[in-house]
Amino acid sequence: MSFSNETKNELARIIPEKECCQRAELSGLLNIGGTFTWDDSQNEMVWELSTENAATARKVFKLAKALLAVPVEVTILNKRQLKKNKVFIVRARQERDEMFLMQELGLFNGQGRRVERVPESLVHRRCCKRCYLRGAFLARGSVNKPEGEYHLEITCPSLVTAQDVAKLLEKLGIAARVSERKSGIVLYIKESESIVDFLRVAGASTALLDFENVRIVKSVRNQVNRLVNCETANLEKTVAASWRQTETITRLIEKVGLEGIPESIRDVAILRLKNPDLSLKELGGMMEPPLSKSGIAYRMRRLEAMARRILGDTI
Repeated sequence: MSFSNETKNELARIIPEKECCQRAELSGLLNIGGTFTWDDSQNEMVWELSTENAATARKVFKLAKALLAVPVEVTILNKRQLKKNKVFIVRARQERDEMFLMQELGLFNGQGRRVERVPESLVHRRCCKRCYLRGAFLARGSVNKPEGEYHLEITCPSLVTAQDVAKLLEKLGIAARVSERKSGIVLYIKESESIVDFLRVAGASTALLDFENVRIVKSVRNQVNRLVNCETANLEKTVAASWRQTETITRLIEKVGLEGIPESIRDVAILRLKNPDLSLKELGGMMEPPLSKSGIAYRMRRLEAMARRILGDTI
């Protein structure tokens, strides 16, 4: 099972205790994932929500039955031709004189027209904001497994809906962006910290822990890789510098002889020829008395300056 489905299963098991929160969550579910059509012959409105997540379908069924007081049915379709999971369709019919129930969820106005805005009256409390967002994610949300690229998104029915949901997230301290794609309007989060905050706000504590554990492992692995890369780069610099110094000293001795090198830098020259693989710090530790890295570097510069003076541009 995907990380996204596991997260939805966890969220779908949460049934809010307060009725205001139940209304907010059902509003989020239907506003983001529902479709609404008028059946003029029966003088009623038919709404339905389709999902591949069985737990989400059960939650919509329970909330709708409790809050809308209408018969609710669930149909299961097998998408064998596409080799996909089953699709669960939750459907109910709302008579025209019962449309006030849809108005209470902020889905229709008094004239019976569809409203796609997030209803302020249902989300003024923090607990209701959280429930609305949970419903929105259950309806049309997805989140990548933390081992891969960090990404959480909710596909919205319109730009204004996505912008309203983004503002709702902003009030809870979560930054989200909105993008228009061929598949529709998408609200998305790519920052790992913000995804963690969303999971916390929605109530997905188990998914949150799994996400954090993987994120910590990835962070440690990245730090180790950076350290290894840094050490490798430093080693390459040391080897290159050592090769250059050894080559310079060898050619200088061939030209003037070992005795032609001043005594103050002769010991360093001999030590470098005998230990081409050591760093300047390690060479300094072998001197009698020991020298600092800067002390060795100074003597190496004197050797190289002497070589340039005697050998000219051939070094």
